[in-house]
Amino acid sequence: MRNKLRIAVGVATTALVGGILTVVIVPAGSAESSSRPPACTAPTGQVGQPTTPAPLQPTTITTIGQAYYCIFDNYYSGPELDDRTLLVPAFAALTQELQRRGIDQPRATLPALTGRKDADWTAFSRTYTAIAAALPDDAAVRQAVAEATLLGMVSALDDNHARWTRGQQRSLLGMKFSGLRVDGADPVVTAPVFVTTVAAGSGAASAGIKPGDEVVAVNGVPLILNGSVSEGVVQWLNTASPAQQITFTLHRPATDTTFTTTVTPVDFPQQSPKADATLLPGDIAEVTIPAFTPGVADQVLNAIAELRKTASVRGLILDMRGNGGGVGAELLRLLGAFVHGKPTSYWCDVRDKCTANHADDTVALVNLPLVVLTDRNCASACDSFASTVKDLHLGTLVGTRTAGMVSGPTLPYALDDNSELTLPSHREIGANRETVDTVGVAPDHLAPATAADLSAGRDAALTKALALLR
Repeated sequence: MRNKLRIAVGVATTALVGGILTVVIVPAGSAESSSRPPACTAPTGQVGQPTTPAPLQPTTITTIGQAYYCIFDNYYSGPELDDRTLLVPAFAALTQELQRRGIDQPRATLPALTGRKDADWTAFSRTYTAIAAALPDDAAVRQAVAEATLLGMVSALDDNHARWTRGQQRSLLGMKFSGLRVDGADPVVTAPVFVTTVAAGSGAASAGIKPGDEVVAVNGVPLILNGSVSEGVVQWLNTASPAQQITFTLHRPATDTTFTTTVTPVDFPQQSPKADATLLPGDIAEVTIPAFTPGVADQVLNAIAELRKTASVRGLILDMRGNGGGVGAELLRLLGAFVHGKPTSYWCDVRDKCTANHADDTVALVNLPLVVLTDRNCASACDSFASTVKDLHLGTLVGTRTAGMVSGPTLPYALDDNSELTLPSHREIGANRETVDTVGVAPDHLAPATAADLSAGRDAALTKALALLR
């Protein structure tokens, strides 16, 4: 048997050449990895700083492939991820988009997948390319099919910090609503949904809408029906363009009146979120922190120092309601004003090897009794701040449970269509090693905002915070 054919490494394939069946040995990896697209691009500048986005290009199979491999290379569980958990949902989303548009195809059948990510990608991309070649000659249709496929892949991770976005996405209506978050409807949303904030210079402000106004209907359609949120109505709210006027039917609790008004979406000026400080009766400092943007920790610390120059500050209220998170370094710097020398959270890999995070010990302790106001839109770094305050007994939480959207620290990666794929590199757990993601942090004192209170100018959470500090 000394002359036995040995294939130590490689892939055996067959080809019919001149009527003779020939065995061809392809070096291992060459057939599979040859279809691997260019790698996604990691950020080179400071994360969190605003940048000018590049013009968007069509999303293609190359883009989808970049996202596929980017997940394996950079997502925290990538080393142990089965590629079929990505490709099956991606293909299902593709076929669903075809069906919605009435253009389903006989060839739109998922090829057999083996769990070998290179070979499976080759098979998937070959099938996708054939499907794409038979699509109508319509750029919008081709883009919609590609977007559905890529979104299906990313959504399969079931991770609130894994996102794919094309361009800057923000509502042009100029208002925020209870029960609606950046990731869609809050799982605990109940009727009535009401307006929580109205931006100056926005279409909502021009239409006379005020905080506390309850949403009865949008374009004549209820936002919540039989306890379920209408995804179509939410899409109107999130994607309204200047060419789309939206009619709201609202109820105002303060006057017990119901009225209809039309909002014209406008690209209203967006102010950079900054900390805002106020001295309340009883020498209590209140500082509003809308987001963990670059430099916000020093804004908070400087604001407290300025108030202390003219008053004997006896307590501190940090209002983090609506704070959607931001830069992790700002979180640790702000925590440094309240704790030194203790782990504030842990970042873990897929094998549960965890590294402790610590607050910035170079920051001087403020040494003030602390109350933190939270709500269901306190997310990501705000979730983390709240969990540290509670776990380490740094202060008291007042309001409602936080969002529970703190899967882990993220980085944005650029794809070839100039879209962005954001992926967590680790998963985060709290200072007591508890899971905060999807659960949130419960307040010590429940004080939810209501439509009636907002409409009347009352703030139950702030009132409770002042009572605790006096």
